[in-house]
Order: sequence, then C-alpha cells, then structure tokens
Amino acid sequence: MSNSLRIGMVGYGFMGIAHTQAWRTVNRVFDLPLDATPAVLCGRDGASLAAAARKLGWQETERDWRALVARADIDLIDICTPGDSHAEIAVAALAAGKHVLCEKPLANTVAEAETMAAAATRASAAGVRAMCGFSYRRVPAVTHLRNLVAAGRIGTIRHVRAVYLQDWIVDPEFPLVWRLQKERAGSGALGDIGAHIIDMTQFVTGERIVGVTGLTETFVRERPLPAASSGLSASADGGAHAPRGRVTVDDAAVILARLSGGGLATLEATRFATGRKNGLRIEVNGSLGSLAFDLERLNELEFYAGARAGTESGFTRILVTEPEHPYVAAWWPPGHTLGYEHAFTHQARDLIHAIANGVDPSPTFADALNVQVVLDAVERSAARNASWIELPAARHAKEET
Repeated sequence: MSNSLRIGMVGYGFMGIAHTQAWRTVNRVFDLPLDATPAVLCGRDGASLAAAARKLGWQETERDWRALVARADIDLIDICTPGDSHAEIAVAALAAGKHVLCEKPLANTVAEAETMAAAATRASAAGVRAMCGFSYRRVPAVTHLRNLVAAGRIGTIRHVRAVYLQDWIVDPEFPLVWRLQKERAGSGALGDIGAHIIDMTQFVTGERIVGVTGLTETFVRERPLPAASSGLSASADGGAHAPRGRVTVDDAAVILARLSGGGLATLEATRFATGRKNGLRIEVNGSLGSLAFDLERLNELEFYAGARAGTESGFTRILVTEPEHPYVAAWWPPGHTLGYEHAFTHQARDLIHAIANGVDPSPTFADALNVQVVLDAVERSAARNASWIELPAARHAKEET
C-alpha cells in the first residue's frame, strides 16, 4: 500500500470547508500511517469551484462527480453535498473501490440508507472502508463521557435528555434555501441537527433507541425564494413582495424515546430557539451518578458522583485538556482549549487509522442507518398524532436481490 491517501471531495460549502481544514491539518498534528492530500475538489459551478479550490488549497477540480469517482489517482471520496445525492455518489464510489466519508444524515430515506449500508458491507469485504460524519463523537469531552459511562462510573442509565437549539431561520423573510426543501434535505431540524443528538445518545450510552413518539412543527410555511431561483437581483430578493415558495420540512421536533437498557430519553431539535446559535447539550443520569456536556463549553464535562459524602456532593467540572484525555495529547499543553474544527480533524485521524489497519471505522454506514431508522420513526409518529412506534434493537443493511 502506498502511504498516500488522495482525497476527492464533492461539495465545498460550510461542511466542505470544515472537512478541508481537517484534511489539511491531520498529518501535521498526528503521526499517521497514511498521508492525506486534498487533491481534487468537485462542484457544478465552474467559477465558484475554481475560487473555492484556490482559497481552500485543493490541487485540481472536477465538474462531474462521476468523473471524480472514475479517477485512478483518487483513493477516498468525501461527500459534503445535500442529502438527495448521498446515496448515488456513495454507492458508485464504493463500487469503484474508493473509501468514502459521507456527511450526516446518511441519506434522505431509510431505503437509501439501507442501499448505502449494503454497499458498504460489500465494499468492506474487499478492503474498502466507509464512515458517516457524525463529528461530535470526536469532541474529546464527548468521547470521554462515553468512556466514563462504559466504565460504569454512573451505573445503570435511567435518563438521557438532549437538545440541539438554533435560531437561524427565526426571521420569516429568511430565504427558502435547500435545507428547507424536503426533496433536497429529507427533513428539517429533525434530520439536520436531530440526527446529531440521536447518534450522540446512542454513542455515549452504548444503547439503541428502541421506541419513539414524536411531534414536529413547521412554524413558517412559506418563505421568499432565493435570488438565483426567483430570477430577481440580489438587491430585490426578500421582503413581503418577493416570490415565495413552500417550506416542506419541519422547523422543530420533540422526541420521547425508550433505550434498549430500559432508560428513557427526551430529545429536542429546533431552529426556532430565539437567541440560541448552536446550543447542543446532553445529560445522562445513572443509578450511581450523572454526566453532562454542553457544546458551548466543549472542553468541559460536568460529573456528579453519587457515592460522595453529602458534605462534598455536587457536580464537578472536568476540564478535558489533559494528555490522557481522548485525542488531546497531539495538541496543546493542559488548559489550552480546543474548538469546533478539531472534531473534524479527529474524524479524519480515526478514518485514516481504520483504512491503514484494515478495519471498518466508526460510525459505519450501518450505525448511520440505525439513526435514519429513528428519524423515519419520529416522522411517522408525528404524522399519526404522536403514536408510539417500536423499533428493533438494531437495523441491519438489507442486501439487494
């Protein structure tokens, strides 16, 4: 095996920028068996693609993802596109023998996710690896939380409560971008940010969500069309007289769930929490203690150990910056904190190790399929006036016949 891992990335928006930062940084921070190279950036708009490649430092560009997948000099395809294209690109890339990193949620439907998971299973037998990009798993404090739970430090899980709160579409004149269109995004707050807290709940507890009831709501049902799709100039776009289109996804979702170990979970995802920008928080209560993480303080954990004497009881702040903490030894001295972008670098690091060691990385496409199953169940529950829906403890990829 060559020690080079040449990356081809499809899409160069917000997630593409974050992924590029990771690929450009990972070998400068970690000692790795493979050298990742941001080689070819792919997108449809030639002018903006060229500008992005120059700014982000990609060597070449391609206008057609099929041409990118067919290139013999590309080892890994990184998919940073809207959800409606994930399945087609990932399945083709895996069939071509390319490793794949695909952003979350894995797909727009369970059927698409099953097809992708089946393709990843077949590819794995040939030594080709696939990972879904649930990057918050790689925040050191989140991984440390998971490790403490796995070590039994808080006992049997009784409750999980997780929220992901944003407010970026509170303004009813915010335009109808692709994330507000079901045919592009699959769902709204539920899939975009709810997927993160569903995955995090299952990751930190080591348990599956086996039953759900859910409510969803769309608060603003029509929005101005963006300038490019309405034919208006940028200055004329917006306002009460601009052409409008229908919002076809949820703005908010509330979920009550049961875990495979018998505990209860409550989850909330919304883009209408006025004043909240990226407010992800999870708390896990067990028979022996509790742990809590807040993304706005992402270098910290709160830990309550129930065995302490009453005179010493209370939540303890753990500053997750010691070299013994997950991933941290490669970075700065203790107390020198990390940020949002570091989780993507850790994601790239783990994927490179998996490829070099010939093992499937985590989360696999099968793990991401299980998240998709929960998302689908919540949508079905909401459509049936919050009816209870039982789920299997695990959902396996359905092989194509």
